Amino acid sequence: MFGKRGNEGFGKAGISPPPVAPPPVPEPAAVRPSVPEVLAEAPSPTMTRQANTPPPAAARKRPTRTEGYYDTKSQVFSALIDTIDLSQLAKLDGESAREEIRDIVNDIITIKNFAMSISEQEELLEDICNDVLGYGPLEPLLARDDIADIMVNGSGQTFIEVGGKTIESEIRFRDNQQLLSICQRIVSQVGRRVDESSPICDARLPDGSRVNVIAPPLAIDGPALTIRKFKKDKLKLDQLVKFGSISPEGATVLQIIGRVRCNVVISGGTGSGKTTLLNCLTGFIDTDERVITCEDTAELQLQQPHVVRLETRPPNIEGEGEVTMRDLVKNCLRMRPERIIVGEVRGPEVFDLLQAMNTGHDGSMGTIHANTPRECLSRMESMIAMGGFTLPAKTVREIIAGSIDVIVQAARLRDGSRRITHITEVIGMEGDVIITQDLMRYEIEGEDANGRLVGRHKSTGIVKPHFWDRARYFNEDRRLAAALDEMEKKSA
Repeated sequence: MFGKRGNEGFGKAGISPPPVAPPPVPEPAAVRPSVPEVLAEAPSPTMTRQANTPPPAAARKRPTRTEGYYDTKSQVFSALIDTIDLSQLAKLDGESAREEIRDIVNDIITIKNFAMSISEQEELLEDICNDVLGYGPLEPLLARDDIADIMVNGSGQTFIEVGGKTIESEIRFRDNQQLLSICQRIVSQVGRRVDESSPICDARLPDGSRVNVIAPPLAIDGPALTIRKFKKDKLKLDQLVKFGSISPEGATVLQIIGRVRCNVVISGGTGSGKTTLLNCLTGFIDTDERVITCEDTAELQLQQPHVVRLETRPPNIEGEGEVTMRDLVKNCLRMRPERIIVGEVRGPEVFDLLQAMNTGHDGSMGTIHANTPRECLSRMESMIAMGGFTLPAKTVREIIAGSIDVIVQAARLRDGSRRITHITEVIGMEGDVIITQDLMRYEIEGEDANGRLVGRHKSTGIVKPHFWDRARYFNEDRRLAAALDEMEKKSA
């Protein structure tokens, strides 16, 4: 299956130098661009290398690879590409393709008589498989489920976030060209591109992880790649209770808010868990409702059977064909949605979302970057003004107050923990001011001996929230009253 392309056999390719002259400094990155694009469609395999599990702190750093290692890897890689039949490789599943590559690389190492230990040979095999089938040095990080973010600052520096703290990883790339090639492979899978003419790109991995790439000339020190990883096992609201992000009673209130079709905005800073919380809330939508999601990069993973997922599109190289979030939200109104979920509200589309909330699409949800519920309302006003709408400020506030029912505030605290700090109702207008009331707040009481913040979720004493009638309509009033009473008892 994997014969030499032509009349020559594999043995000849393994003994003699490859027909393509090696670059002045042998590098795998210089060879990889010659691999046909068909490999980009190959599934990313699950890695089993030792780096998959966090090593002890004392052994976290791997030995720095020498030029000799990369020289050997370049020769083996060149012989592999010259030998393997890529069209046949693309037809195999990830595990089978991986085994074929490992067999051929082992033969190449034996024929060329490279002096390597068993551990060095295993590391070389794994690296080459990652380069051909996956995302190169990123594969060990992507395989770890305890990593929340991967931040690559050029070829020589990679940081990861583990347990809410950012630490430097031992992962390095051969050079910026290898890193850029991997970035291009990632974004090409969702029909996007990144190069000098289009140096900024948002994309996603097959598991929904969010990817941002900014390349030279905008990134001075080499391509910068940021991956917001999604856990393989999606978090549920009861798990947030277990982690202390919300109290059990607060979680019950959120369940009821999600089910009784309150219009919800989730507010928070970057990395505070807004998308995770939005995923949790959508889990309480009834299965017979038609839900349409609009996102810049598709991240939400709803479990309901009747879901339509929409994604924006950037302009092409001629600057045409762009589809904005506002275009998607407008089109949603013609698709008979019962709920509209906007992954992230960043601009004038907030006006269309508010209009939808006011026109029979109760239960719509979205996320906004803001540090407090009050700031969230101000941000919505600002985004409407940015859209060029010449409406009086009072009219804009009336639209907001008449559309939004609940603001859920998420925050990432200084110890790296994530907490739901407010569940706030939007009551209405009093003069020119939007009136809100908190149902629950998170109060920090100090920190423990390990530097972890200690606090608790406290009731504000509201026993009959503004959405009480809506809860009664869905037969959830008794459960809501019980949750609020229990929260009040624990706060006393």
